[in-house]
Amino acid sequence: MVPDSYKLGTAKIHVKFTKEQLDLISRLKGVLGGTNSEVVRTIVMTWLSEKSIVPEAIRRGLKGK
Repeated sequence: MVPDSYKLGTAKIHVKFTKEQLDLISRLKGVLGGTNSEVVRTIVMTWLSEKSIVPEAIRRGLKGK
């Protein structure tokens, strides 16, 4: 079953970080985003892009249209 938030195009995903990880995220504020959420989102999307996961999904999506 798909959560209602997915239908709206957003979702909250709860994750736990160590103190060291949170310190790193805090140091990246202003560089990768203004909030912890923005920094984590940027990190995740950058990683997905570097691994060619996002570009491949886009290519598959374009081929289907």
